[in-house]
Amino acid sequence: MPFRRTDERTAFRTPVRARARGLRRAAVALLAACLAWTLPGTAAAATKYPVPYSFAAGIAAQLLNPGSAPVGSNDFSCKPSAAHPYPVVLVHGTFGNMTDSWQTLSPLLANNGYCVFALDYGGKPGGLFQGYGDIPTSAAQLAAFVDKVRAATGAAEVDIVGHSQGGMMPRYFIQNLGGEDKVRALVGLAPSNYGTEFWGLTRLATAFPWSAELLDLVCTACGQQAAGSDFLNALNAGGDTVPGVQYTVIASKFDEVVTPYTYSFLKGPNAKNIVVQDRCILDFADHLALIYDRVALREVLNALDPAHQQRTCALVLPVFGG
Repeated sequence: MPFRRTDERTAFRTPVRARARGLRRAAVALLAACLAWTLPGTAAAATKYPVPYSFAAGIAAQLLNPGSAPVGSNDFSCKPSAAHPYPVVLVHGTFGNMTDSWQTLSPLLANNGYCVFALDYGGKPGGLFQGYGDIPTSAAQLAAFVDKVRAATGAAEVDIVGHSQGGMMPRYFIQNLGGEDKVRALVGLAPSNYGTEFWGLTRLATAFPWSAELLDLVCTACGQQAAGSDFLNALNAGGDTVPGVQYTVIASKFDEVVTPYTYSFLKGPNAKNIVVQDRCILDFADHLALIYDRVALREVLNALDPAHQQRTCALVLPVFGG
């Protein structure tokens, strides 16, 4: 009968449609979760952001929203609080960018009440790879960005947290471009303060002068970060630190880029050197993983707010973090 056939069709379609609606809702929820990790945030204290301790978060952000500001950063209406009066500027490393580097530290800082800012430098605007250009030129870009942050927030000084080149290059800004009166603290995660021997490859390269010229064409900053380079000799000639600025170095014994890892360290009464394995024997972070390492990033918070020191220990894997 027609009525019965219609009834059967309806009975069959109802659960199918329900399942389809359920799948659509699940897909929308998953997309929303991804976007919550990757879209730029607003004021530091307004929202509690997810803090993913995994390099996968940086990859996802770069794929879904390339070139975007890290979660919780670059709200130029953010006003620093009395508890955290210094805006924090995040500076990525060679061949990195702000999107893939700071998907953990940026929301972590924002959740702790900081105004957070990040930039790309040393590369073509919008390019995937950044930080390969001439370091003094990159330092001038950082100087201009710091002035922009200070003007927007009303803060006289900022704190800087940088990874690899991003932990060393601000020293040029501080020492040579007037940054000593604009920076309160510099925190470096595996900074290339004395460059790298890169397991002896930089010494090998000196035997072939043409290789240095070729490297300079592809990555000027790479040659400038070779141990014993003219740039680093000049940077370190007058002493590692500048009075009035607090320096913290956070390094890993398993660093495979800055080698030996002790080349990250700074000397001076206002410098503190930390090795994450001294904080936690379960930390196996390499050069890359430090920026997604909860042990290392806890030390960043400690450096920015020494009055509220805490310690943490957790399993951290090379590359991926944890």
